[in-house]
Amino acid sequence: MISKEQFDKEIAGIIANAIREDVGDGDHSSLACIPSSAKGKAKLLVKDEGVIAGVEFAKQVFAYVDADMKVETLIEDGSHVKYGDIVFYVEGASQSILKAERLVLNAMQRMSAIATKTKQFVDLLEGTGTKILDTRKTTPGIRALEKWAVKIGGGENHRFALYDMIMLKDNHIDFSGGITKAINKTKQYLKDSKRDLKIIVEARNLEEIKEILETEGVYRILIDNFNYEDTRTAVRLIGNQCLTESSGGINEKTVRKYAECGVDYISSGALTHSVYNMDLSLKAV
Repeated sequence: MISKEQFDKEIAGIIANAIREDVGDGDHSSLACIPSSAKGKAKLLVKDEGVIAGVEFAKQVFAYVDADMKVETLIEDGSHVKYGDIVFYVEGASQSILKAERLVLNAMQRMSAIATKTKQFVDLLEGTGTKILDTRKTTPGIRALEKWAVKIGGGENHRFALYDMIMLKDNHIDFSGGITKAINKTKQYLKDSKRDLKIIVEARNLEEIKEILETEGVYRILIDNFNYEDTRTAVRLIGNQCLTESSGGINEKTVRKYAECGVDYISSGALTHSVYNMDLSLKAV
């Protein structure tokens, strides 16, 4: 994953771009009927059940819109919430609350859905030693939010983007002329460019597993679309030479069986691309 400094920049960029997109040259609905001097208070109301996420992000949004707004947090990120719970109160200029409202809700609804789904996977893996990973199958422009939500739900982040880790998948291997050539070219590239990036290599069958193991310097092998028996065999072959990761259509019904094969990680795009937003409202009080 990227550094905290880079991650914070990503979040700041998301907020600035989202406010630009939503507010434009002004929130004319509020400007038309609410005096700039008017003060107000609102509560973040839960109308669903699951894991809440995005509280800290909401605070950053409110601060960006109006540094004078104050937030009283009642429930922290990562907590289980139910219908009727109040997560926080925000107080300040009424126009400012309304300007920030939609971004806060859009982000928290999606982040909470992702955190909830991630927690389900984490619970299913309890006791196995296997960790759940996200992927790059995220919503364009808000990847940092979605990966943040995975962490809140108890999962782990895979690489953030194309620049912070090497991942040689099937197309890279085929375009390079094979696994060994792809790995050797990659190691030479990293040496020439003076980059220190971990290398993950995808294997499509047991023969490719064996070929990968003949070359040193691979951080993790991606055991992609294997059945249970072949996954167990792959884990035995790999041993302690590098870390292991299973992927490929793994869902809530199959995730524990793959974990019991002994893999270190399981990656699932479903954590971020197949969720239903948590129902939340920001209501004036």
